[in-house]
This record gives sequence, structure tokens and C-alpha cells, in this order.
Amino acid sequence: MTSSPRPPHVGGRPDPTGRTNALGGEPAPARGYLLDNARAEAGERFVWLAELFDGVTRAHFDRLGVGAGSRCWEVGAGGRSIPEALAAAVGPTGYVLATDIDPSWLKAGGGYEVRRHDVAADPPPEPGTFDLVHARLVLVHVPDRAQALATMAAALRPGGWLLVEDADTALQPLACLDDSESARRANRLRDAVRELLTRRGADLRYGRTLPRALREAGLADVAAAGSFPVGGPACDRLEAATIRHVRGELLAAGLTDDAEIDAHLAAIHAGELDLTLAPLISAWGRRPAERSSALSSNLTM
Repeated sequence: MTSSPRPPHVGGRPDPTGRTNALGGEPAPARGYLLDNARAEAGERFVWLAELFDGVTRAHFDRLGVGAGSRCWEVGAGGRSIPEALAAAVGPTGYVLATDIDPSWLKAGGGYEVRRHDVAADPPPEPGTFDLVHARLVLVHVPDRAQALATMAAALRPGGWLLVEDADTALQPLACLDDSESARRANRLRDAVRELLTRRGADLRYGRTLPRALREAGLADVAAAGSFPVGGPACDRLEAATIRHVRGELLAAGLTDDAEIDAHLAAIHAGELDLTLAPLISAWGRRPAERSSALSSNLTM
């Protein structure tokens, strides 16, 4: 079985209506993941998440010393933008591995290696060798988060950095800070999506726990920062793609109806809302050489 053709690009971004399954075969939805990669809306979400957060993430890469010759593992990569940015940063003397349970949106031969991998169930690839391991908006959806963190930490070389970025929806539960009827509708639908995520095992308060989780994983020099987008076309388009993505699940769960969803999408299209996102918490820590054996012991198979 061969890979599907490379999707066309619009403005340097993958066309969200098409994708390449880098490993061949038909894409499969991630187990238990509400916003799985098997839907066309996933591609739209990757485009707008990149627009909103790639600058934040790349700044952390620079701060942590990612450069020519670095070895990097991008966990739960989803779309192509971060693997491509890492490949450009490390150059021909470096190495970038991009993994996902469903790597359909990644491109084999794009300057990085693609593998199918479950960070909470599979052993770390090439343990003890990476200068940077990064995951963004991944662990909040993984039930066994401690195991996933241990897997990522075990992949670091002594002195290597783990950077984990995850949302904390409970820090800002509102979709819109206004008090109009359209804003109240947006907030009702945001609550409904949060309910679906909670039912699927997502931890909506996970972002704030990242510094402690990295310390408990044996990392040193732990620090964190936050980013909180408010308003603009990217927030609008991400919201619309997300609502379309989970529309069927919202209706099946009885959490809303077609009229409310249609009215919300119309308000977004009309530019009536200044939508917010949950704060993205970025936390990082370094694997100390003197504790490498302790980190390995944290990884249980």
C-alpha cells in the first residue's frame, strides 16, 4: 500500500482538505481522543494553532539552544509546522523525529523522520540521545500522563531539555469575555466542549501542574510561562473548525442543538465575537547528568 499524494499548499500551509499518510494506509482516529486526526477539520485546527502558537514555541526552542546539529523528538506532532521548523533549525547535521498515534498529516521526506508512536504505551525511541523533546497540546488528552512524561524524559541525553506545552482551560473557561447574547451562546458551547473533553479523560487543569510534573520526572532548572490569545481571525477560525469537528458528538450527547451551533457559527462568520483560547502553559526542564539513572528507573514498561 502506498502513501497518498502530497496535498497542495495554500500560503505555505498544508491544505486542510487533504493530507499525506506518511506510513501508508488509511488514517485511524486516536483512541479516546475527541479531536482526532481522522477528520478534515483536524487540518484546519493545525493551521490555526500554528498561527497562534508557533511563534511562542519557536522562541522557547531558541531559548533552550536548539540549533545546528541538535537531535529533537517532536511528540504527538499532529501537523507539519513544528517538525519543519525544527528541521530548519537543526540543519543537515541534526536530526528530527516526529511521532504521533496517527501521523497522517505529516510528510515523510520533509527533513524529519516520521514514526507512528504512542507516548504513553510505547518505549522511548533511541533513549538517552535527544537534546530536545517537545510536546504541545498532547498530554492534556493522555490518561497516563506520568508514564508519557517518564517516556519523554528517558529519551533525553544528560543536559537535554524537555519542553511540554499544554492548555489550562480551567484558568480561563470563557470563550468570550463580553456579555452579549452571542457571547453567552459561545460560552455555553465552550462549556459543552469542555464537558465532552472531560468525559474523554482530558485534564482541563493540567497546564498549571506542569512545573511540578517535570520536577517529579527528575528534571532540573524547571521554569514555565504562559500565552493567552484574545481575539482575531485565527481564534475565530480555530473556534469554527473545533465546533464543526465535534458537532456530531455535541448533538449525540444532548449538550446543544443544531440551532445553537448554527447561530454560533454565523456569529463567528459575521465577526461579532472576540473569542479567547485557554492559556497555553509552556514548561521546561533539563535532564541532569548526575540523575540519569534515576530518570531511567522512572520509566516502567
